[in-house]
Amino acid sequence: MEKQVINPWTWQEERNYVQAVEVRNVESTLYVSGQTAISDDGISSDRDMRSQLLHTIRNLEKVIREAGYELNHIVRLNIYTTSASELFENFGIVQEWLTDNGIRQASTVLEVKSLFETLKVELEATAVK
Repeated sequence: MEKQVINPWTWQEERNYVQAVEVRNVESTLYVSGQTAISDDGISSDRDMRSQLLHTIRNLEKVIREAGYELNHIVRLNIYTTSASELFENFGIVQEWLTDNGIRQASTVLEVKSLFETLKVELEATAVK
C-alpha cells in the first residue's frame, strides 16, 4: 500500500488532519461503523465527554485491531458529536491519540441533534492495508 498526503496549506497540521489522502495498491479496505462509548455488555455511557471520548477510542481501536489492521492505516475519521463545544474542550485527547499512533487522516466533524441514547460522540473510520 502506498499512501500520499495532500496538503496545499500548512494550517491544518496543528489541527491533526490532512486535506486529502491518496491510497494506491490497496490490499483491502475496512469501513468501520460509528464507534461509541458502549460497554462490552451493550450499555451506553452516560458519563461526560472526556470519558466517552476515551471509551470510544478504545472501542474503535478494538474493532480495527480485531480486523487485522493497524491504527496508522486509518485514512478517514469522521466525528459526530451532540456538542461541538464540549468536543473541542476535550479535543486534545483525540489529537494526542492521532499523533501517538502516527495517524494522518482526512476528517470531518459534525454536530448532530442526538446520538443513540445518552451518547455524546461517535467515531467512524476507514482504514486500508
